[in-house]
Amino acid sequence: MPLHHLHDLTDDVLARAARIRLACFDVDGTLTDGRLYLDGEGREQKAFHVQDGQGVVLLKRAGIEVAFITARGGTVAVARGRELGVQVFTGIKDKLAKVHELCHSAGIGLEHVAFMGDDLPDVPPFSAVGLAIAPADAHPWTARHAHWRTRRTGGQGAAREACDLLLGVQGHAPTFEGGTA
Repeated sequence: MPLHHLHDLTDDVLARAARIRLACFDVDGTLTDGRLYLDGEGREQKAFHVQDGQGVVLLKRAGIEVAFITARGGTVAVARGRELGVQVFTGIKDKLAKVHELCHSAGIGLEHVAFMGDDLPDVPPFSAVGLAIAPADAHPWTARHAHWRTRRTGGQGAAREACDLLLGVQGHAPTFEGGTA
């Protein structure tokens, strides 16, 4: 399937995307819009975009491993990851160390990893992985380190754009019109 709905796909970005075997996503500001909703008891709520979830499911079906890596604690990201069948790592202060650990477990090099994030804790993995992706509304200090930026913002389908890139380049995009994958 052509990647006509994506933009700024340079030959470098396409070559990087073709090598990806593990896709890691920050949660707040990437899979969500970055806002934190707390009730009177301090319980957290977050909104996730259903299209991002579908993209994650499609990545897994295509044989690309997926992990959510967040510096925040809490159960909301864990619940979403469980729903999608994805590994979730919360309270991670050194995201690059976690990516190294995942690479070691999977027997792959960093060049086979995509990392999507939106703020300063995501810069260390950006500098090491094969494909660094930032949502459209990523902080400028972080976005400048990305290989590619989506058109959509965090929590509004940005992760789906990243998934579509990987799926399309690797020949796993759905080939039918209509219906659901």
